[in-house]
Formats: sequence, C-alpha cells, structure tokens
Amino acid sequence: MCRICCNFCSILQPNAFIGVNNIIDRIWEYIRSNPKKFFFRVAFALFILWIFFDDYGIMKRIRMESEHRALLERQKVEQKIILDNELRIQRANDPDSIEKAAREKYNFRKPGETLFIIRAQ
Repeated sequence: MCRICCNFCSILQPNAFIGVNNIIDRIWEYIRSNPKKFFFRVAFALFILWIFFDDYGIMKRIRMESEHRALLERQKVEQKIILDNELRIQRANDPDSIEKAAREKYNFRKPGETLFIIRAQ
C-alpha cells in the first residue's frame, strides 16, 4: 500500500482478477467517501496541466524565450551587415576603393602585372 496515494493504490490493486465493474465500483466508492480530497486532487492536476500546456503556459513561454534570443542574435548579425554595407557605400566614390574592388572581385590587373589568384578552401 502506498502512503502517498492515501489508500487509492489499494483500490486499484486486484488480489487475483477483479472485473472491470468491480474496479469501477471501488473507485466510485473512494470518490463518494472522500469527495473533497478527490476534488482537490483533480483540480490540482488540472491546474498543473493548465500552467504547463496552456497557450501562455510555461512550455510555450520557454519556446518563445529561446526564439526571442535567436532573433536577437540574428538582428545583431544583420545590423553588422547593414553597417558594413553603409561603410562600403561611403567609400564607393574613392578611386582606391574602386581599384581594389575591380582587382579583388573581377580579377582586373594593370598592364605588365602578373595576377596570382589564391582561393581559400
């Protein structure tokens, strides 16, 4: 017999084979003998389920917090890309930057130069 369940386990433990109707009768007898205890246990179980699995429950809140952190990280990366692009736009009219872009991106070279292309693996 389990002390935690307050004799509820003894109701469900059959000595040999107890029919389904007999089990249901024993459960119903337990409910009738302890209605407040049964009501509060069911209410507590429903409350716990409601807290964890509701639309704004703990599980949903944890998922939303992790998604929020991931979105903040992505926002930081995108802000850095935007700042890099703005800096490139500011330097676009500089003749040295135009030459650098032509050499790096399009493999242009000056007459008489030898071009070596080194690619990272």
